[in-house]
Amino acid sequence: MTRSAALFVLASLLSVPSLCQDGFVRVSNRQLTVEGRPYYYIGANYWYGGLLGLVKDPARGVQRLRKELDFLSSKGVTNLRVMVGAEGSGPINGVPRVAPPLQPEKGVFDTAQLRGLDRLLAEMGKRHMKAVLFLSNNWEWSGGFLQYLNWNGRLADSVLRRKLEWDEMRDVISGFYSCQGCIEDYRQQVSLVLGRVNTVTGKRYTDDPSIMAWELANEPRPMRPAANDAYARWISGMAAFVKQKDRNHLVTIGHEGSIGTESMDLYEAVHADPNIDYLTIHIWPKNWAWFADTSIQRDLPQVIAKTDAYIASHRAVAQRLRKPLVLEEFGLPRNNQAFQPASATGLRDAYYRFVFSQWQRDVRSGGVIAGANFWAFGGQARPVPGQVYWAEGDDYMGDPPMEEQGLNTVFDSDASTWAIISSFTGNRNPAAPGTRARKRVPVTRNESRLLPHRVAAKS
Repeated sequence: MTRSAALFVLASLLSVPSLCQDGFVRVSNRQLTVEGRPYYYIGANYWYGGLLGLVKDPARGVQRLRKELDFLSSKGVTNLRVMVGAEGSGPINGVPRVAPPLQPEKGVFDTAQLRGLDRLLAEMGKRHMKAVLFLSNNWEWSGGFLQYLNWNGRLADSVLRRKLEWDEMRDVISGFYSCQGCIEDYRQQVSLVLGRVNTVTGKRYTDDPSIMAWELANEPRPMRPAANDAYARWISGMAAFVKQKDRNHLVTIGHEGSIGTESMDLYEAVHADPNIDYLTIHIWPKNWAWFADTSIQRDLPQVIAKTDAYIASHRAVAQRLRKPLVLEEFGLPRNNQAFQPASATGLRDAYYRFVFSQWQRDVRSGGVIAGANFWAFGGQARPVPGQVYWAEGDDYMGDPPMEEQGLNTVFDSDASTWAIISSFTGNRNPAAPGTRARKRVPVTRNESRLLPHRVAAKS
């Protein structure tokens, strides 16, 4: 072979895109990887990101989106968990739901509403960020399973609108998994989304590496033990359905952990499915009554200890299944459960530092905990003075409509919290081109790992 011919062959080989150089997130040996390198990240829940260009003043919304993505990227937050679209409209379970809906009526889709998600993915791609997209919701604030049940005659309009008692809600939602019409309606929406071509980039969603994973729903629970088998069948069937349509992206459930299933065995069984690529857990000390007083301070050592045990037990499951684990939601109210951005966040900061230290431990050891997404980023939005809950026309922030606005939100002005986050990310975007995966991440100022007996002093 002549020298010129050899150079031609070499150039041709180099020009062929390698499967490991396509920018998609994959799973290899218990780790998430991108282009053959371990992918460990700190991320945020940004569920409303796809709505920002659609509500009130669209131009203002897009401007806000770009500024907030720039802010997150500057802090090294590179992974965002986002809602695909809402189902239905009007009051639900006694509260307003987010809007505008992707599916305003049964089987009727307003695809123009996906242009907001198109814009979000395009802007994230420019910043080398990854999205986890949840496809529906166990809870009422975006319609979700309650709306599908209503559309299929399992839930009267009058019951859908009023506030449900907890046991009543469990009884109702557990019926979703055996409602074939509900599942078909859900499947139809999933098919629409998976077949989408981004109007901004021209890419099919299934070909877009800025998407890391599809999530079956936000916190799907069987709700009642009698629904466990139908729940497991739904997960297995829908994961296979998504994989059949999209071989490029990961699939996960959107799970809270053993508290969501009330059974570690069931949690492990549904994540053992070969079409489920990684495990998730959510950690909610307030909702799970891990502390009693409104100041949080007295019970913070107990909160830390329970969080440590919850992470450890699910890390063990991930290790047995040889799959990555993501700490996908965790949050804590501001001091004294205040809502306003000017209120203190010292206790939350201590809690965040502890959770991120668990992630950091696995980064350093090559362990299974791949990511940690705090709940939730509120960016430039601010609560309306004198108003506790969200009302139609208000800016979206991290707290959904049925929760006190500002309670769990991290605003762009929360300087001490961002200092904690930046101490772990090193204020850089590790997904950007030319950035090598690090064996170690920046150390925090306090390497004591905030053992429970010392946390109270950090408030």
